[in-house]
Amino acid sequence: MSALTKLNTITLAHHLMAQYIKEGDVCIDATAGRGFDTAFLCELVGENGEVVAFDIQEDAINSTKALLEERGLKAMVYLESHTKMNTYKIAESVNGIMFNFGYLPGGNHSICTQAASSIEAIEMGLDLLKKKGVMSLCIYHGGDTGFEEKNAIMAYLKDLDMKKYTVVVSELYNKPNHPPLSVFITKDK
Repeated sequence: MSALTKLNTITLAHHLMAQYIKEGDVCIDATAGRGFDTAFLCELVGENGEVVAFDIQEDAINSTKALLEERGLKAMVYLESHTKMNTYKIAESVNGIMFNFGYLPGGNHSICTQAASSIEAIEMGLDLLKKKGVMSLCIYHGGDTGFEEKNAIMAYLKDLDMKKYTVVVSELYNKPNHPPLSVFITKDK
């Protein structure tokens, strides 16, 4: 991360992912949103790598595809829930996975991620990760269901086997209005 990069949840996630993901790797953007993480992962894995992106909103899929086209990048982008990742990839075949929990920026706030499906997707993602694979979770927890989802995800992560996973949680501690949490997970075994 350059000294000129503003430190926030997304730049922290990108910085950490860039330390682990390399040319030719296979990655998943589990919540494509506006496509910025998808494009970022495409740049990391290069022409020889593979990126698969998922979102349940057509607006998100269209935004992601437009951004990729604008930047001359390629990814497989599916109008599909992140709980279906394992129908596209097999266990221990993925190097990195990124999630943004909450709602689509600029979208309908009544359509947002939910605790049960988010935990299901995280668990599935951990199974898909190769040994030494990494996962980034940006947890936006303001709003109607955000606190419940954040608490459920954090309780789930607290119980992950410490011999298999390392979980790091970072918080913008002095920011107002419930700033998002940045979580980084490595699959050690």
